[in-house]
Amino acid sequence: MPYLDDPLIIFTDLDGSLLDHHDYSWAPAQPWLDRLADNNIPVIITTSKTSAEVSALQQALALDHLPFIAENGALIHLPNEGNAALHLIGADYQRIRDVLVDLRKRYDFEFRGFGDVSPQQVADWTGLSLDDAKLAMQRDASEPLKWFGNTLDFSRMEKLLAEEGLARGGRFWHVMGQNAGKGQAVRWLTDQYQQRRGKTCITLGLGDGPNDISLLEAVDFAAVILGHHDQEMPLSKKEDEVFRTTLYGPEGWRQGLDHFIKVK
Repeated sequence: MPYLDDPLIIFTDLDGSLLDHHDYSWAPAQPWLDRLADNNIPVIITTSKTSAEVSALQQALALDHLPFIAENGALIHLPNEGNAALHLIGADYQRIRDVLVDLRKRYDFEFRGFGDVSPQQVADWTGLSLDDAKLAMQRDASEPLKWFGNTLDFSRMEKLLAEEGLARGGRFWHVMGQNAGKGQAVRWLTDQYQQRRGKTCITLGLGDGPNDISLLEAVDFAAVILGHHDQEMPLSKKEDEVFRTTLYGPEGWRQGLDHFIKVK
């Protein structure tokens, strides 16, 4: 098990993991966040949210000096002396929108993306406030869709997206570059840290949902946080590399770190 003085990197999902599923509080996790900061251990947010959604939250968590992974791994936000640089994995938003609009015109597919509707419609779909829906619409590298067509067209659409180098995944049809994903982003960013430090890093990931599986597979140690869902969370890791919490949200987050990180 790693110690606090090891070259650690923490990758964490937000909703239902670091943040409470209901009130979005991270209070139970704060003692660990403070301990990690005191030991210069980076905590990398890894989420389906957009950069606009993450930025204010990252500042509140005192993590704004660190990179973060957004849009389910399609985008990595890299801080650079006060200015932000973006590393896209796969296609950019305009390319994705152009392909989607073209496919809908050619094949009469029945779907709507965030780029097709108003902030109020996005708020209705997601349960977000109107202001938060506007932040969710500020996209760089992926497009959430609502599908209204039949199953046959659904399968055809997937095949056509693959031919364009695009893929889908997540709660909505979350269309992004084929090489994008939380796991790929975690591996890329880990490699950047290792190159900069000149040593192998130990990585620990925390997540609660199926869209976190690639994140949890990409790290050395994985804390599967008890989720508010009934979907399985299978991992191919060794038994001692996985811990499944008995608590939800930030309490489970704390439980996962208590299990894996040894304090001398």
